[in-house]
Amino acid sequence: MVNIRIHPVFLAMLLIWALSGHIAYYFLVLVSLLWHEAGHLLFAWLRGVKVRRVTMLPFGANIQFPTGQAPSYTSLMWIAIGGPLFTLIAYAGSPFIPTIVQKEFAFIQLTLLLVNLLPIYPLDGGQILCNFLLKMNPKKKIYEYYISLSLIFITIIVVVILLMLPQSIFLAVLSLLLWSEVMGEWRFRKYRSAFEKVVMNRLT
Repeated sequence: MVNIRIHPVFLAMLLIWALSGHIAYYFLVLVSLLWHEAGHLLFAWLRGVKVRRVTMLPFGANIQFPTGQAPSYTSLMWIAIGGPLFTLIAYAGSPFIPTIVQKEFAFIQLTLLLVNLLPIYPLDGGQILCNFLLKMNPKKKIYEYYISLSLIFITIIVVVILLMLPQSIFLAVLSLLLWSEVMGEWRFRKYRSAFEKVVMNRLT
């Protein structure tokens, strides 16, 4: 059984949307994110990878594997592809849903797709590209360099968005949350590299 949690910041955002009367929009966002994560979980299942926990975030989710499990770079690529693929399917199907929510639904799918395909780790686009590079040339420095570049990139984005306050308050919250996720990956980068070197025997 997969343990599914909602990040406190995302939960607060959902409550604000609900209290402000945007119940329908809140529901569409939540359903879209659950559908997106279903894509990740399906591809994890297809690749025989067990998932321990899923933490829902405003732009996707953080998927954690059981301690000691070592999915191959190929498996990690396909798991990352699963989310955007499901979101793309939802976007393609938006013309067939009720007209009253059609425009909002399509906008949510497109936004979710574009954000997640940014080449910033740990977003899906970043995971796809990083694991592809590692599959082609499995050296730990590639992961460390990629995380460092992701941190620089998201820091620039955060600074630009903060300069546009207060109009960009919603984007500021999202970008800062993403920045904290990238910072966590950056701080953990050397431990992950050491773990992979000692424990993981990848099948690529």
